[in-house]
Amino acid sequence: MLLLGKVDAGAAEMKQIIVAEPVHNLGYLPLYIAIDKGFFAKENLDAKILTIESGSGHTNAVLSGQAFAFIGGPEHDAYAKIKGAELRSVVNVVDRGNVYFNAAVGKGPTDRNWPAYFKGKTIEAGVAGGTPNSITRYLLGTWGLDDKKDVTLLESTVAGTLAAVKVGQATIANSAEPILTQGVRQKIWEEPFYSVPKEMGPYAYSTLNVRLDSIQKDPETVRGFVLAVIMGLDFTYEHPAEAAAIAAKEFPTMPPEDVKATLDRTFADALWSHDGSISRQSWATAEKVVRGANILTQDVAYDDIIDMEFLPTKHQ
Repeated sequence: MLLLGKVDAGAAEMKQIIVAEPVHNLGYLPLYIAIDKGFFAKENLDAKILTIESGSGHTNAVLSGQAFAFIGGPEHDAYAKIKGAELRSVVNVVDRGNVYFNAAVGKGPTDRNWPAYFKGKTIEAGVAGGTPNSITRYLLGTWGLDDKKDVTLLESTVAGTLAAVKVGQATIANSAEPILTQGVRQKIWEEPFYSVPKEMGPYAYSTLNVRLDSIQKDPETVRGFVLAVIMGLDFTYEHPAEAAAIAAKEFPTMPPEDVKATLDRTFADALWSHDGSISRQSWATAEKVVRGANILTQDVAYDDIIDMEFLPTKHQ
């Protein structure tokens, strides 16, 4: 799917850039707003979104030169670094882990003794290799639980998560909006008993990433790109009603109540970055998760994959 940025009479002189995404997701709304409101155009950039729903396809699109940037966690830069490629995260979008745990109705915990509560239960952990799945495995490890011996993990799609809890196949669901509220409305599960945004704090969950080569050879394009995204973030927080209207336009087939539930929780939990910065703490959290889940096989330093030089001075 392609989203066309606003253009004007000078569009022919604008630099065209493509931003690859792994899925068209309401969590990326500030990026879509930056396109819709013409913030990229203000930086002489004609930005389009390319959705590539194939695992690492969004990363490979940037590595191959098909796209200028991709949206996804900086761990993808780390994976590439280990293989000899150089990518850099240049601006943040989602600065909290967008993951929640819900219990089947009537089966929630009575206290915060998570090891005791999770042990022996079947958990819908999301698709293997995905960040929600990695967070599940990481948390189990921090609670001293073996993800093979102490619990049973189901690794289904989003639709499969609802079905598994509904029929009693799983007791705990790893969820996010809008399916989180759908499950509550349908009385399949209760409101979240564990919120990753609140429990784990700053987390570089979805950043915008470019080739190091782009930074070295075309820094002005990178600078304009970063500024446009920050304007999108600012607008999202400053004009929530208009942001909601753009979200409804961007996702015309999503029920209005699902759009509202998603935005309400996103604002309440401050999932979006306020200034585009990627803190060292946020990468440390992201790295701990993929290291703990044995997806990233070695430590990768912040400065080797993250470059904040293009942020306006007030945000640095």
